[in-house]
Amino acid sequence: MTLACIGIGVSRAIALGPAFLMKRHPIEVTPSWIKEHEVEAEIQRFRQALEAARQELQLVRTQIPSSTPPDIADFIDAHLLMLEDVTFTEAPLELIRNQLYRAEWALQVRRDAIVEVFESMDDPYLKTRKDDVNHVVIQIQKCLMRDGDEVHTSHEDITGHVIIAQDLSPADTILLRYRGVAAFVTEFGGPLSHTAILARSIGIPAVLGLRNATQYLQHGEMLVVDGEQGVVLASLDATILEAYHKRLGVYQIHKEGQRRLASKPSQSLDKVPIKLFANIELPEDIYQAIAYGAAGVGLYRTEFMYMNRGAVNPDEEEHLEAYLKVVRGLNGIPVTIRTLDLGADKQIINRDGLYYPPACNPALGLRAIRLCLKEPELFKPQIRAILRAAAYGPVRLMVPMLSNLNEIFAIRQIIEEAKQELHRDGLRFNADIPFGGMIEVPSAALCAYQFAKHLDFLSIGTNDLIQYTLAIDRVDEDVNYLFDPLHPAVLKLIRMTIVAGQRCNIPVTMCGEMAGEPRYTRILLGLGLRRFSMESNSILDVKEMICNSDISYLTRTIKSMRSHIAQGDTEVILEALNQSPIPP
Repeated sequence: MTLACIGIGVSRAIALGPAFLMKRHPIEVTPSWIKEHEVEAEIQRFRQALEAARQELQLVRTQIPSSTPPDIADFIDAHLLMLEDVTFTEAPLELIRNQLYRAEWALQVRRDAIVEVFESMDDPYLKTRKDDVNHVVIQIQKCLMRDGDEVHTSHEDITGHVIIAQDLSPADTILLRYRGVAAFVTEFGGPLSHTAILARSIGIPAVLGLRNATQYLQHGEMLVVDGEQGVVLASLDATILEAYHKRLGVYQIHKEGQRRLASKPSQSLDKVPIKLFANIELPEDIYQAIAYGAAGVGLYRTEFMYMNRGAVNPDEEEHLEAYLKVVRGLNGIPVTIRTLDLGADKQIINRDGLYYPPACNPALGLRAIRLCLKEPELFKPQIRAILRAAAYGPVRLMVPMLSNLNEIFAIRQIIEEAKQELHRDGLRFNADIPFGGMIEVPSAALCAYQFAKHLDFLSIGTNDLIQYTLAIDRVDEDVNYLFDPLHPAVLKLIRMTIVAGQRCNIPVTMCGEMAGEPRYTRILLGLGLRRFSMESNSILDVKEMICNSDISYLTRTIKSMRSHIAQGDTEVILEALNQSPIPP
């Protein structure tokens, strides 16, 4: 009988292949100490392990093909940079010198302290960055314990196999991908982990968070991995095997045809143009956005510039350098730069060099624009840099987590002050830069019309809007089943924001994950959304749905079904809307 295992699907792809169980002995580190006369030798041993770990990652870096998208190599570069950080190079040495800890235990203690900080963070993307810490620490621990890495040393032919592992580091993922594996299945990880991001970026099927996968699945047995549904099938009978062989063939033909969409206009069957933008984290992400045919960058997150840098926040010139790299790389297509969306839960340092204590409820605490208005000396260098970057290309300035009009007025005053300073300093800038705000708090959506009268554009951040509206944390396994983008209250707030933009004749974009999910595309079109911003690898899927939709029909259908939406019958409506093709 066929066995179906359910995990978290993180890529819209399917694969068929024999299982390859990648078993590793877990690294167990227990409290251990050295004698005082052993300190210098232990320090030397730790430094040698750091260098060995660095050389191994550099070797991985050289094996990445030059045709690989830049963001893939960035994962390895990030880990190499972490090996230069004092967090890993100096802090453990202090524990060896002062506490007489053995190197393995000193590193583990330091690792636990860093992970605790990441665990306290509210932002789900940043929260999962603890995975990077773990991967780097494991790399060093293996070198300390002289434990070989199967991924780097194994010469077995794994072409076409489905890798089954407890977890995979970015280095593992990249090497395995280019050794020709068909798919990944891991026991740990989630949709925002680096393994998930890499899987989506390189278009490989992956199911993560499938607990005890290494026990349930047998080495060599034929598996089906459905990265869209989050399902792994084992003990396949002939009928299922044949069905998936056919489905895989159809899928591959479909993806080949879909790639041709990148150069075609994004418009509906009834010729309504729809703008598709990309969300990016790093300047290097623009190359993938361009490759997928993005009309620009609808959300450039800038938080990375503030993380893992000790007591020094980025200055104006550092901001400007990063922004100009994006502006020039986009070569005339627009970019929307979001001001920093960090807060007390992210351990941001104020102008006096002091950490804010973690808030009791970080999601409701001092974060995003609240932090910026409290600490203008932190905020103004970024504002000045964005104004200066806007002199070199089409740049828009966007502020997150607005909740009242007074915040808009205060931000405008800071922007005006920055303009006067730049003029006085004789620096080039764009005085007419568009200024917009994110609608991600219910109060902002309810007052969207009032907001729209004072802004040049609006952007709906559905991730936070849904969480705040439904009072749930989507990364909390006990309540994340309540995270519902189709909840009537959520759809009503989205519609109110779109209508506010229409009434004030300003553009409204959606930049949350809902924008990049094709199953929601038609209901959003029917609600009036005409601008979507998403991760680059989702653009073609959404574009295909748009090109096969009749917006006038969708608008009429949504209008006639508003009473059903209010009653929560949205899944039924969604299924009806997503029947393809849409009747004219």
